[in-house]
Amino acid sequence: MFEQQQTTLMEILEGSPSQPMSRYAEWLISTVVLVNCSAVILDSVPEIHAVHKDFFHELEFWSVMFFTAEYLMRVWSLGAKYAGNAWKGRRDYIFSPFGLIDFFATMPYYLHVFFPLLDLRILRVLRLLRILKLSKYNSALQDLFSAVYSERRAFGSAAFLLAIATIVSASLMHVAEGHAQPQHFGTIPHSIYWAIVTITSGNGNIDAMTKAGEVIALLTGFLGVCMAAILTGIVASAFANQMSRKKSAYQAQLRQVLADGVMSDEEKVSLKRLQMQFRLSDKEVQTMIEQAQAGNKS
Repeated sequence: MFEQQQTTLMEILEGSPSQPMSRYAEWLISTVVLVNCSAVILDSVPEIHAVHKDFFHELEFWSVMFFTAEYLMRVWSLGAKYAGNAWKGRRDYIFSPFGLIDFFATMPYYLHVFFPLLDLRILRVLRLLRILKLSKYNSALQDLFSAVYSERRAFGSAAFLLAIATIVSASLMHVAEGHAQPQHFGTIPHSIYWAIVTITSGNGNIDAMTKAGEVIALLTGFLGVCMAAILTGIVASAFANQMSRKKSAYQAQLRQVLADGVMSDEEKVSLKRLQMQFRLSDKEVQTMIEQAQAGNKS
């Protein structure tokens, strides 16, 4: 009975498709996170804080109690993840990225209780990190990290080109504008700062005073546009490849399930779980099922 309760709670909190309550738990946690982040933002406005500070303080207290209870329930229930080794599942969660996010969602409040002299601005920023909890229920951030990691060599090459472009532009600007504007381009490190800002934003906020400096500034700005296009292409390609890998993995699992022509309830649950994990729409899944069935018939 005790182990069954652990397993049930774990499935609800982890979003198992076999537990209808998991969807409501997801919506509840997401709503509390969004309300908290909105409250933190509004509380930073002095006029609003002066009028509603008691409300914000009360909301923060009950939110921390909610997040603390959620964290403790996850730690306790994940003891059922590995049969015969409860602490392995708990340890995996506590030191996982999502476990650390859940821990730091409650930490600012307790820090302020035990260290009341801490800068409230720092605590406010830490409280806003609670929005990262939403990444558990949306795969966009996970897809971004996976896409960047899969294209790490391409990003490394782009970063190398960016470093070369920055150093060359800064050096040329130092030669062209060093005497005219020594406060901004008197040294190459000062010029590197200008080059980085110009490449990343298109405007270094410092106007050139010589004709050579104007030409270098224009070329540097154009180079920044080119680098943005290269990085955008890499990210777009990585995202497309990531989605393609997900669909391929789902199709492979689907073909395996349909190989014998019968889909059991356990296999349906497994496919539904995979669909939720990959964030595939019902229409996409239905199309893949029809394609797989047509392939089996042929």
